[in-house]
Amino acid sequence: MNVLSLFDGMSCGQIALKELGIKVDKYYASEIDKYAIQIAQKNFPDTIHVGDVTKVSAADFPKIDLLLGGSPCQGFSFAGKQLNFSDSRSALFFEFVRLLKELKPKYFLLENVRMKQEYQDIITEHLNVKPIKINSALVSAQNRVRLYWTNILNITQPKDKGMVLKNVLDEDATEPMLSNIYGGFKEKEPRTHYGKSVTIRTASGGGHIPSVTLKKGKIRKLTPTECERLQTVSVGYTEGASNTQRYKMLGNGWTVEVIKHILNNMKK
Repeated sequence: MNVLSLFDGMSCGQIALKELGIKVDKYYASEIDKYAIQIAQKNFPDTIHVGDVTKVSAADFPKIDLLLGGSPCQGFSFAGKQLNFSDSRSALFFEFVRLLKELKPKYFLLENVRMKQEYQDIITEHLNVKPIKINSALVSAQNRVRLYWTNILNITQPKDKGMVLKNVLDEDATEPMLSNIYGGFKEKEPRTHYGKSVTIRTASGGGHIPSVTLKKGKIRKLTPTECERLQTVSVGYTEGASNTQRYKMLGNGWTVEVIKHILNNMKK
């Protein structure tokens, strides 16, 4: 199988394929973040990096069997200004559409955030499939609702694994505590560590990384390792980058267990 991953980030799609045991002949990755590229290359040295998505074309590749992409979400996110396709970053969705038409892969998968119905309908019109909404909370300890457009058939909701925040925390967080500080904002309703974490968001220096209250009221952010567990990435995967960059790429990344759940249907 030949794979092209657009906006590849730290290559969560490649992690999912490897863990599913799906043989990949060539994995092409379009990404411009040098730190994410370094981490992907560290973990998958055979990755073929092709650079900026706007500068690649179908002629650059052999037959592609699977096209992956999680186009930038800033223009759609309820957490942003909701400029939709007027935001140059979110307009990169049309590069996914262009390459989908040029390459005609057997399968495709596009991920993005929850958004206004009108924006969702535009994406659906271009891809000719409706999205399935999946909350990562079913397979991890993190509430992370995302939309997935794919032509892979018979995608259902994952079975709930019953993961809670306690399952991902390091030893210093063994006592009952609260996950109640988020980007400097204190929630009205504190979350116990027997519940779910709030969503890891793209952050600078961990500014949007959930925090936990430990014994004696000490508060700390979740560590990069704990955030790896929230995203169901193997511990240590993002080591080699600064904590700032680790938080950023994990916030940008996919929950691997969700992607595995979807891609597994290619084998059926």
